[in-house]
Amino acid sequence: MALRLSTGLRNKLLGTSGFKSIMQYGVIRIFPGVQPSSADDAEGATPLLEITVSSGTFSPGTGENGLNFGDPVDGACAKAASEVWSGVASATGTAGWFRFYATDRTTGADTTHARFDGSVSTSGAQLNMSSTAITAGATTTIDSFTVTMPAS
Repeated sequence: MALRLSTGLRNKLLGTSGFKSIMQYGVIRIFPGVQPSSADDAEGATPLLEITVSSGTFSPGTGENGLNFGDPVDGACAKAASEVWSGVASATGTAGWFRFYATDRTTGADTTHARFDGSVSTSGAQLNMSSTAITAGATTTIDSFTVTMPAS
């Protein structure tokens, strides 16, 4: 039989002493190509764009324009409702995957810093966008983003 977590435990793991705190003031980078097999692996590509609060310049380690999550509900943590998550593309290409970095934005191969990856598509991915076509100079906005702690 599978281990099953209560909603209360899931919310605590996601909440102020867990995921929400660890990933506070983070940043998302969207990359072309194939997602690495692990979030510990190097990116292997130049990002197409970086998502921050209101497309602001991100300063690693300071929290300036870093992304935040709201309080967990039913084992899920969504982007802070008060924030606009957006970025201006630095390159043109097709979005294939993203990496969400904690505020330190440690890049390259690394097994000690907090970050997670996911796929990008127009549907059925961890990050769904209206279009995966990214154009240099154009702004991309992330309207919704939710991380769910599985019950089992």
